[in-house]
Amino acid sequence: MRVLMISKACVSQSYRTKVEYLNQLDPTVEVGLVVPPKWGSLHFEPREQDSAYPLFLSPIRLNGRNHFHFYPELGSIIRRYRPDLLHIDEEHYSTVTYQATRIAKRLKIPSLFFTWQNIYKRYPWPFSAMEQEVFHQSLAAMAGNQEAQEVLRRKGFQKPIWVIPQFGTDVKLYQPLDKREIKKDWDMSGRFVIGYVGRLVEEKGLDDLWQASVPLLSEHPEALLLLVGSGPWAEIIQQRAESLQLTSQLRIIPWVSTQKMPEIMNTLDVLVLPSHTTSHWKEQFGRVLTEAMASEIAVIGSSSGEIPQVIGQAGLIVPEGSPTALFKALESLYDNAGLRIALGRQGRQRVLHHYSQDVIAEKTLKVYHHLMSERSTNDNG
Repeated sequence: MRVLMISKACVSQSYRTKVEYLNQLDPTVEVGLVVPPKWGSLHFEPREQDSAYPLFLSPIRLNGRNHFHFYPELGSIIRRYRPDLLHIDEEHYSTVTYQATRIAKRLKIPSLFFTWQNIYKRYPWPFSAMEQEVFHQSLAAMAGNQEAQEVLRRKGFQKPIWVIPQFGTDVKLYQPLDKREIKKDWDMSGRFVIGYVGRLVEEKGLDDLWQASVPLLSEHPEALLLLVGSGPWAEIIQQRAESLQLTSQLRIIPWVSTQKMPEIMNTLDVLVLPSHTTSHWKEQFGRVLTEAMASEIAVIGSSSGEIPQVIGQAGLIVPEGSPTALFKALESLYDNAGLRIALGRQGRQRVLHHYSQDVIAEKTLKVYHHLMSERSTNDNG
């Protein structure tokens, strides 16, 4: 079986490990990949393993525009590769999904799409028309979370839907390291590090995190709040720290490379994801949670979106928008090293069983086989 995946996310080399596993785990399946040379400001990151499967580095139009971009050469790539199945790793209302679906229809190739969208939305024309065409022509869908599946059903999509996250976590990259040495390397020796990784924006709950951290920072001079990411809230929190004379207990790192991120995770004593639900967005997965859990770092998450399902019993859940509850959770982990260690170990086991790249790849391969088996049965019937 030949499958061709189309995925702008795979400009990141860490995401392409999924494609490697798809090709390694089942010798009867070959998965090729169409990926742009650049997405936004992120350039394609080559790696040696890219030579192990068919890779099509294809230019795109409207680079960085999430729902508008498309591949001018996609038709010729599909005709040349001749896949048995087209895996469109993009949202159902995106131009590229519509483009790929139309090509698949002309060439009589079955296709499926992927969605993270866990809030019901109506889209203006032409996206509404493209969405309906994608629904009509697609054989099936993958949803990154249960709520996204429910949104598709509410929109009238009655074909098979599998709930599988888009990517797993690389548990070889994210694993527990020598915390003492790592903290020394990052000048955090002897610190109790509360970490946040992601966009520094309001909907990620940065206000809650700051309010919850202040009592701990004020009472314990060795406590440190580490923010990894960029956004408008970097300046806001920096100013708040200055006004309370807590700048020595705040560190903001705007960007960390993929290779260095596992080290950053291992400097943490706890990772917090305090996201807020808005009218247009709620947490769709929380990839940093599984990366921290794989590193055996205790995690605290809010009740927004998919966070409670990702964490399960392997971390602490607090009501979104409650700095008081978040402070109590932080305090309990500060006071109880045994609890931190236990949650960290449970977290890694949860990732190994549910969210590792090989587990996600295995689930995806089962979808491929099911769809091709069903199609073969229908063709013969």
